[in-house]
Amino acid sequence: MEILRFSAFWCGTILFGSILLEEAAEASIMKIRRLCKFCDVQASSCTGKGNCMVECEKTAICEQDGQVCVSIWRKKDDNVTFDTVCHHPAQKLYGLVLEDYNNTKCEMKEKKGMGSQFFICSCNEDECNERIFFNSNTDSQVVAVILVSLVPLLVLAVIVIASFYCYRVYRQRQAHSKRKKSPLDFSDAHAIIIDEEGSDSSSTHANNLNHNTELLPIELDVLVGKGRFAEVYKAKLKQGSSVSEEQGFETVAIKIFSYEEYASWKNEKDIFSDADLRHENVLHFLTAEERKVQRQYWLITAYQPRGNLQEFLTHHIINWHDLWLLGGSLARGVAHLHSDHTTCGRYKVPIAHRDIKSSNILVKSDLTCCLCDFGLALRLDNTLSVDELANSGQVGTARYMAPEVLESRINLENIESFKQADVYSMALVLWEIISRCSAIGEVKEYKPPFGNLREHPCVESMKDSVLRDRGRPEIPNSWINHTGIQTVCASIEDCWDHDPEARLTAQCVAERFDDMEYLDKLSDRSDSEEKIPEEIFVVDEK
Repeated sequence: MEILRFSAFWCGTILFGSILLEEAAEASIMKIRRLCKFCDVQASSCTGKGNCMVECEKTAICEQDGQVCVSIWRKKDDNVTFDTVCHHPAQKLYGLVLEDYNNTKCEMKEKKGMGSQFFICSCNEDECNERIFFNSNTDSQVVAVILVSLVPLLVLAVIVIASFYCYRVYRQRQAHSKRKKSPLDFSDAHAIIIDEEGSDSSSTHANNLNHNTELLPIELDVLVGKGRFAEVYKAKLKQGSSVSEEQGFETVAIKIFSYEEYASWKNEKDIFSDADLRHENVLHFLTAEERKVQRQYWLITAYQPRGNLQEFLTHHIINWHDLWLLGGSLARGVAHLHSDHTTCGRYKVPIAHRDIKSSNILVKSDLTCCLCDFGLALRLDNTLSVDELANSGQVGTARYMAPEVLESRINLENIESFKQADVYSMALVLWEIISRCSAIGEVKEYKPPFGNLREHPCVESMKDSVLRDRGRPEIPNSWINHTGIQTVCASIEDCWDHDPEARLTAQCVAERFDDMEYLDKLSDRSDSEEKIPEEIFVVDEK
């Protein structure tokens, strides 16, 4: 009896254990099945970019073991829909094989040929198809392609820059060795210091002479000009002690500012330091120095022995050919200042001179003009504000001021206004040149524009003549008997028009002079009534 009872007990225990094992197996099977968002096709606001929520409120337990969560995004015309399901990766869905079902998040991949814009993703985490991600792999691939494409260009750019740097260093060392060789090659020194007509390298070499660390060996000769802010000296620049004194000096011009005129010196130095300023009708700049011992600031430029245009016209009567040279080169110089590009097409900042007059124009040995004295010049940078332009003030010489400058009503909203004021001043200088030309008939003694006024008229006196009386220098009828001068006079009248907008540009005036070249070729090109000396000395008490 005891044995029967024991056997019944163990049979019941075994049976109970089997039931427990079956329940545990079923529970483990239930745990393997996924929880997924499960909604029929429904409208969505997802744009197909970045990441989105599927906006499905139903969560279901997948019916079969091994099923994964799937989301489908479609767009046809303006209709966007989502479809979320459970699906086994061994079976095709809409004819497609699930390739990324082992992912932990749902990353969309576009499939072509589905009749609409079609994206699908699958993943193997609970409710992982609730948030879907677009373009993550595509973006990384695009970035990779861009980087791979740019690497060769970056390498090439580095090679070009390194090569250019090495070339510049080589050229500078070569120039330095030439300057230090003994005895000095005089022809090299001449090319470096005073070659105005050559390439940009002469300017570069000249600036390399100083670097503002060691003062140039200069011997002042004679005072040749004096203005409000500075004095100008003819000077000798010594190139090498091993050469005889006559061959060891080159003639330069030194403009000397006192310490109190630092602002004027700095402004002119900054204007001259712009490499794009270089032009055959702009004074050739060599370098600038601070002379601490003398408490002075120096500007060192090429020397023009014929002096300034005012003194030249005072002492000489010119012929039509001389007028054509002087006037055309003046217009070309002003046009270059005003232009926003160089002769080779590179962008440059336009410059307004703001003090154009015959004493601020030098006459070169070939009887062409070059502009000088940029102490009041203004770089017409587009970034300048109206307030910054307004702070530039009413500047210039009263006799040559345009009407709008005299009454302080220049249009600060338009940088062209400063160029138009320069053109007015240039017209007065052209009038001066014509007044001393033999082609007009009787040539009177030189007088500046508005010569009936005192030597240095004030702004108020000029207002009376220019604004109240609308006066301009007289153009007699006898002047227009010559075809060329008639054309120049017409340009002058257009340039000193009371309305700034009606004035010609300097470039237009330069082109008109170029068009008159045939008249110059027809002229007899007779010599001036007086022999023009190679050099004149002048002290301009401005």
